[in-house]
Amino acid sequence: MKVVFGDVLRQHTRTERITNTASETFVTLRLNAKGAIKRNVGEGKTPQPFTGYRVTSGQFIYSRIDARNGAFAIIPKSLDGAVVSKDFPVFDIDRSKVDPRFLLMCVGNKSFVDGIRTLSFGATNRQRVKEEVFLNLRLELPPLDEQRRIAAILDKADDLRTKRREALAHLDTLTQSIFHSMFGDPESSWPELTIEDLADRHKGAIRTGPFGSQLLTSEFTDEGIAVIGIDNAVSNQFAWKERRYISPEKYQTLRRYTVRPGDLLVTIMGTLGRCAVVPSDIPPAINTKHLCCITLNRKMAVPEWLHSYFLRSDAASQYLRQTTKGAIMGGLNMGIIKKMPVLLPPLELQHTFANRVAAVERLKELHRKHLTELDVLFVSLQHRAFRGEL
Repeated sequence: MKVVFGDVLRQHTRTERITNTASETFVTLRLNAKGAIKRNVGEGKTPQPFTGYRVTSGQFIYSRIDARNGAFAIIPKSLDGAVVSKDFPVFDIDRSKVDPRFLLMCVGNKSFVDGIRTLSFGATNRQRVKEEVFLNLRLELPPLDEQRRIAAILDKADDLRTKRREALAHLDTLTQSIFHSMFGDPESSWPELTIEDLADRHKGAIRTGPFGSQLLTSEFTDEGIAVIGIDNAVSNQFAWKERRYISPEKYQTLRRYTVRPGDLLVTIMGTLGRCAVVPSDIPPAINTKHLCCITLNRKMAVPEWLHSYFLRSDAASQYLRQTTKGAIMGGLNMGIIKKMPVLLPPLELQHTFANRVAAVERLKELHRKHLTELDVLFVSLQHRAFRGEL
């Protein structure tokens, strides 16, 4: 049965003047129909009094501004009585016609969100979807029992995805736990060195990339020698993102910036202090000026251990906070990294840690693979459901 949203939703139009904002709970919406959550208001940033809506659990809500990004939700019990501005229209659901879970799946469908983008108006990134437009959009409603059956199937598939994500999150914290259990209470006999002491002895073992006219964006090519930037290290593990290249001829003038397997990459511009280990299968590549690249003396330090020390050690965090705050230009630079103090455990212990982390990473990769498969399955089930084939 073809209906419009106005057939199954009744807009909640009763506004309220919200004056005591410090005592209120505010709602915000996650994108891609991922739910309504409590909005964290920054310390000392109490919102000004405003006129808005007080929501009730079970109501349907969307963001006028972010509807184009799938900002739709059902208000959960935990947010009953919370408040929103008028940019978050609120609706009561006619449950005799539509199952709320099915409704949410309809608006979370990629094809629906793509359609919403064509209807929004306003300046880029501030494009709003007005209620009269939204309520006149069409949707296909099967019988209520069929809606519930479809919703149950998709819920089960989505639960599997959620469990995979939770497992990945647990594995992320496991590496932290392993590090702190092995190195959180350093032995007094461990020597205190610096990153510079741990670097390889060759010239340029700690380096940033080419500056200024040494490398111009106009010299990037579609293929050739890879150029590694912030985006390749920003997630704290190496990942190929935007591909940039220079010609082999240009590379000959920049060979001293070559990135090697096992090098440590630290972001020193933009998003500061992110860290990644260069994988063993890296093709010929150089790094940009936005990264500090460290080639280690492998007889002293294992890259995977130093990577975790940089990210997880309390001593490293304290040093970076103090030195970057006092830096003349602000932020992180190669000199600060060189002088970072390191309590160096025995090499054998570092290798033991690296092996344990590698085992965790293998598990994470397996979970990522399964999550990708579940994502594909979920999208397929959605398409079949809304074509009436489920």
